[in-house]
Amino acid sequence: MTSAGRQGTAELHAAASHLGRRRFLTVTGAAAALAFATNLPTAGVASAAELDAARIADDPFTLGVASGDPLPGSVLLWTRLAPAPYEPGNGLPNKRVTVLWEIAHDARFRRVARRGYAIAHPEFNHTVHVEADHLGAGRTYYFRFRTGKWISETGRTRTAPAAGSRVSSLTFAAVSCQAYHDGYFTAYKHLAQDDVDVVFHLGDYLYEYAVNAVGGNRKYTDRTLPALYNRETQTLEDYRLRYALYKSDPDLRAAHAAHPFVVTWDDHEAENNYAGDLDENGNPPAEFLVRRAAAYRAYWENQPLRSPQRPSGPDLQLYRRVQWGKLAQFDVLDTRQYRSDQAYGDGSHVPGPESTDPNRTLTGATQERWLVDGWRSSRALWNVVPQQVNFSERKLDLNAVAKVSMDAWDGYTASRDRVLAGAKSAGIENLMVLTGDVHVAYAYDIKADFADQASKTVGTEIVATSIASGKDGADKPANWETYTKANPHMKFYNGRRGYVTVGLGQESARADFKTVSAVSTPGAPITTAASFVTEAGNPGLEPA
Repeated sequence: MTSAGRQGTAELHAAASHLGRRRFLTVTGAAAALAFATNLPTAGVASAAELDAARIADDPFTLGVASGDPLPGSVLLWTRLAPAPYEPGNGLPNKRVTVLWEIAHDARFRRVARRGYAIAHPEFNHTVHVEADHLGAGRTYYFRFRTGKWISETGRTRTAPAAGSRVSSLTFAAVSCQAYHDGYFTAYKHLAQDDVDVVFHLGDYLYEYAVNAVGGNRKYTDRTLPALYNRETQTLEDYRLRYALYKSDPDLRAAHAAHPFVVTWDDHEAENNYAGDLDENGNPPAEFLVRRAAAYRAYWENQPLRSPQRPSGPDLQLYRRVQWGKLAQFDVLDTRQYRSDQAYGDGSHVPGPESTDPNRTLTGATQERWLVDGWRSSRALWNVVPQQVNFSERKLDLNAVAKVSMDAWDGYTASRDRVLAGAKSAGIENLMVLTGDVHVAYAYDIKADFADQASKTVGTEIVATSIASGKDGADKPANWETYTKANPHMKFYNGRRGYVTVGLGQESARADFKTVSAVSTPGAPITTAASFVTEAGNPGLEPA
């Protein structure tokens, strides 16, 4: 372990021992622990003096602009001031900065719809979150920021249609898993040019693992990354700097500037395969929660998220609902923060009493009730669930009793059964689950009883492959034949990098799986590997 890594671990130990677990598990105690570990004001309210923006000598908009969580008359606008993004503190003093924001009907800003001022607080790493409201519903807008003599690039965004309005169509993209050290984000370059209304990010926006001087599999020859990236993220400063590295990628910047994002996390935004307050290495929960608090705070700071998602210590309510008129309801889940620990020590295992225990949960009881209650009140034609881990049964071998993943819904079968029962009781006819995590693309029919392939198909699952994680991949990975034989409800399996677009209409939905030939070198072309349709009122995927 490097000296910096030892220092980060020491901070976590100190914070946890400073408070003790009982006190830590209150919101006040959690916020105090984070402050102790990071020298961050507990209130998170700016008290710093103001910086004269005219004194900012270098471009502060190095990490681009973004928008997200569209509502009928509102959208969240984001940027981060970072003239030196690879340095602690972004290259700015510990002072607040006033930023002008504008949102317009046209890209030249001749017809400005709204403008105002926001404060980039040093306590929030000079990030800006603007909830631009009083906008038209279902409209395209352009936005930008200005401070001192500097003007950001222009972003394009859109608002959601009016509540209850009849919408003929919607096209969205689903993306996940973008390990910087595994390759280039070429898929985002193509997504930036694609015609979609909104992008759903399904988790693993960043990875906690070290990134060496040449960017891992990117094998840079034209730059050298700072040594501070060549360690695992543990502290708030570590996570903030890692977001700066990722968001400096030009292809990711282009995608954020082109489309509004709706984001949810998986595990690597904090630490691999964590479950609730338990990390994968068996460290004391109080210690991990200090790290989780840092990870969650950096996540909120660096994503286009609204104020209700601002964290309190190690707690952040990320699950939320997005409506698209009467056409679609999106119930965005968090399957990490509230889950029971993985059964049988995680990994792959045959199902057993531990994994089928009805007391175990992947979502937590509160989120599960929220999901089912939302379905009961839904008037949408399509009910879509953007979430993280494989939902459908996925047998990993051809044995009579096959192993399955303990980290996915297969390791929490009672949780899955309750969710499907809730969808049935709510009368949901057009259920679609969106999934990331596994670095491959799948298309599934969701069966009422996976043990009986003749049972009713009750929905579809669309699994988006990774942007870069897993390196170049292959069209048919080594286990392709095994998986497709073991899982007849698996209609498609591809191991290349890319993303998926889904078009929802009044009569049917269409999924297009788009892949790039390589991420080990930049600029690979994109192709559509396969397309599937499912009819409204008649779940089940058919080749397009």
